[in-house]
Amino acid sequence: MATPIADYAVLSDCRTAALISREGRIDWLCLPRLDSASVFAALLGDADDGSWALRPAEEGVPATRYYDDNTFVLVTRWETSTGVAEVHDFMPIDPDPRVTVDRTDVVRRVVGVSGTVEFDVDLRIRFDYARAIPWVRQTGTRDAPEVIAMAGPDAVAIRGVRLHAADHRHTATFPVAAGQTVDMTLTWFPSFRPPPDRLDIGRALTQTRHWWQSWAGRIEHGGVHRPEVVRSLLVLRALTNQDTGGIAAAVTTSLPEEIGGTRNWDYRFVWLRDAALTLEALLEHGFVNLAEGWRTWLLRAVAGDPADLQIMYGLAGERNLVECELPHLAGYAGSQPVRIGNEAALQYQADVVGEVLVTLSAARKAGLTESAFSWPLEIELVHYAAGQLDRPDNGIWEIRGRPHRFTHSRVMIWATFDRAVRAVEDHGLDGPVQRWRRLRQRVRDEIDRLGVANGHFTQYYGTDEVDASLLLLPQVGYCAADDPRMLATVERIEETLMCDGLVLRYRTDTGVDGLPGHEHPFLACSFWLVEQYAGSGRVDEAHALMRRLCSFANDLGLLSEEYDPVEGRQIGNFPQAFSHLALVRAADALAGVGRQPR
Repeated sequence: MATPIADYAVLSDCRTAALISREGRIDWLCLPRLDSASVFAALLGDADDGSWALRPAEEGVPATRYYDDNTFVLVTRWETSTGVAEVHDFMPIDPDPRVTVDRTDVVRRVVGVSGTVEFDVDLRIRFDYARAIPWVRQTGTRDAPEVIAMAGPDAVAIRGVRLHAADHRHTATFPVAAGQTVDMTLTWFPSFRPPPDRLDIGRALTQTRHWWQSWAGRIEHGGVHRPEVVRSLLVLRALTNQDTGGIAAAVTTSLPEEIGGTRNWDYRFVWLRDAALTLEALLEHGFVNLAEGWRTWLLRAVAGDPADLQIMYGLAGERNLVECELPHLAGYAGSQPVRIGNEAALQYQADVVGEVLVTLSAARKAGLTESAFSWPLEIELVHYAAGQLDRPDNGIWEIRGRPHRFTHSRVMIWATFDRAVRAVEDHGLDGPVQRWRRLRQRVRDEIDRLGVANGHFTQYYGTDEVDASLLLLPQVGYCAADDPRMLATVERIEETLMCDGLVLRYRTDTGVDGLPGHEHPFLACSFWLVEQYAGSGRVDEAHALMRRLCSFANDLGLLSEEYDPVEGRQIGNFPQAFSHLALVRAADALAGVGRQPR
């Protein structure tokens, strides 16, 4: 049986991330970046696809776990019949990122609390999504055990406990007594270079704790959901690459939107939309420096010609994200296919430029100064949007059916011209503002004429269906939350898109997305409804829905993409930036922070 998604904790060094089950198994780890090939892929198959188990030898031992304050240092406490011990798992972060450019470390420190606890280790290294069994050799000494495993360009050094080889796995058993500490480390490095030096683990743990706590200490939020906001912002920071500034949408690929279904996508890339929305949540809480890094990343990714704009890129701005399937992996709970890469990179999604312009406008308002190239880049993006003005698109949900002129996309085109006009009017920048004003009005007139039916906004022109993305219209300032058309839209969403009080993205049975199967309520959409309720005076309902949504997070405050209310489980890629940034927005709305339309 597959481990429930909510049973996983995440470790991060702001370059990649590991998922650790409640049973002490690392079942997902890609090295050295989130979008690299995996070395542990049991999440999408079984233990022999790569995993690292570290737990008491005694069966059926209960465990409790928590993050050490506002960090990604995971403490798992095991209480056995012979004693109590803890495992402290973390990925070191050095204050100077240049120090660790050619290494990535995972540390598993076992600490004896009372009595004596015997631990088992089961390590199965499988490079390249379990397609490469490594060449492994013992290279350490009796006092400093070390195993080196390599395949192709990748190598890892495992240090700290003497391991024994058996059938392409390595095992060990060792006792930990009260007051004793036993460390294990896994260090990735390029296979054509010598292994890096051993870590000073005490120093690394202190630095890593301090790094995360210092970052979290800058967060300001006075609402009742402060713990959820802080953890969500920490997740967003974990998804922001320390080296490149690229912001990933999630840690994983192919966790299904429907168990046994085919809606399994790779989310380890930088969607311009998701990254922009993530950045906006971070900006709202004072992290202007991250905006500058992402703006520089954007300039590199878009490069010389916005006509070649993609809706997503790799973490360093890579353009080639070819989608393919890995049939040798069984998939999470048998959900196939397992995919890497994402074909949606080739789609036209008309809302993306608007999301970018809205976020850069918010950054400018927050105090981010213009660079020599930042405003010229925005001008080129506005020109690009004007050149695509009448083109149907695949929309925010990346439908793989026939393109439409989606109302949300059209509103984001309006937002593109609106923010360009504001840049000139409010910040004194240069540009063809008269033309942008005319285009802004033209798009508004079109939306008001074609994007409304029976008094409510519609999913796309020519239909009476609605879409949860319409909840974003007040957020970008297109209309007020209590606009009669929005109130009618909410009523229609409540009638047709609600599942057990939660919001679906759209109706999958209409065939608009061109895909088989169904999906569960999308958590971000339900958080959008919280914000809409708060903005339209339905405050009690907003608070009630917010409490319920926050209860879906796991014991560590982590959220996936969707939620299955029938089975009571998280579904989809995990942890998901869209869910966490929407939580932050909803909490801010409820806290009465005076947010203006973005």
